[in-house]
Amino acid sequence: MEKDRLDPWGETFIGNYERLHKEFGIERMDSVLPRLKEPSLHIRRGIDFGHRDLGRVLDAVDNDKPYAVMSGIKPTGNFHLGTKMTADDMVYFQSLSKRATVFYCIADVEAYNDNGLSFAESSKIAVQNVADILALGLDPERAVVYKQSEEVRVMRLSAIFSSSVTNNMLRAIYGERQIGLYMSALIQVGDILMPQLKEFGGPKPVLVPVGADQDPHLRLTRDIANAYHQDFGFIPPSSIYHKLLKSLDGSTKMSKRSAASSFTLDEQPASAAKKVMSGFTGGRASVEEQRKLGGEADKCPVYDLYLTHFAMEDEYAKRVYDECYKGVRMCGECKQELAAIVKRYLEEHRRKRDSLMNDAEELLKSSRKRLATLAS
Repeated sequence: MEKDRLDPWGETFIGNYERLHKEFGIERMDSVLPRLKEPSLHIRRGIDFGHRDLGRVLDAVDNDKPYAVMSGIKPTGNFHLGTKMTADDMVYFQSLSKRATVFYCIADVEAYNDNGLSFAESSKIAVQNVADILALGLDPERAVVYKQSEEVRVMRLSAIFSSSVTNNMLRAIYGERQIGLYMSALIQVGDILMPQLKEFGGPKPVLVPVGADQDPHLRLTRDIANAYHQDFGFIPPSSIYHKLLKSLDGSTKMSKRSAASSFTLDEQPASAAKKVMSGFTGGRASVEEQRKLGGEADKCPVYDLYLTHFAMEDEYAKRVYDECYKGVRMCGECKQELAAIVKRYLEEHRRKRDSLMNDAEELLKSSRKRLATLAS
């Protein structure tokens, strides 16, 4: 049996999410679920499958205390559906309290080291990425958006942390990598811990929503937060993990690097619909067999899209699943139904995003000015 791998820069394989609780110490969501009065779509459907110390953040919500929600995007292209899952979680946890501040990082250093993308190219892409998350519901009044390459505090923290991190430690977490990726990992530690600096109100709970493949960064950050607690008062960051979307082309997971595996939020609606129609399914070998045995929705990338993004009502998602499982719903009609929903969604999202491009530029400018003022 292939061993589970969590690789933020390469091939992740997760055969069974249950094993991650035992192998990596990720806590189950049922430990905190009763505390959420209105769980998000991701939480109530089990898409967000685990967490680390989410209770700290919920304590802050319950007691009207400040907390931060921190994550980011590597600006290598348009938002894809995996990126949207993280953004949806950020918007949800920001919405739980007026004391929540989102720190949204444009990971242009990582984009340079991992993808060879110049800072000038990243800067152009970043504006649309910010407009995307605004269209998904981010409140810009309680958000700080910045580029890694421009934020001196992040770079300073990464330099400090590098003095106590060895190559052997990084190899144990990430395997053998180029030095640039190790540097990117330390910079991400700086990103995650920056909201706890005194100019941002000092130590506080920080929640990092990510896909399961990003957990190595969280483990490194939590170790460093503990190591530097005496110097900075850092609280180890909390995290919440969403499952990885199944790839439409039948490979392990959706990826920006494979155009056929997914579609972006900027994709032409007709192109996205075509990808849905040609996608792999959990269907049987024939219509007769499917009517007799039922489909395998749990293995189906098309059902995955209904569950995670496009069946907004729980009853609708359940109906799609039950009809598939009972052999009532055939794959062709199921894909046609989803393709129509995807087309409508992308048309509406693009309309919202395009109307927010100026707001995105303004948020980047105002955040840069605010951060510069705090640094002076």
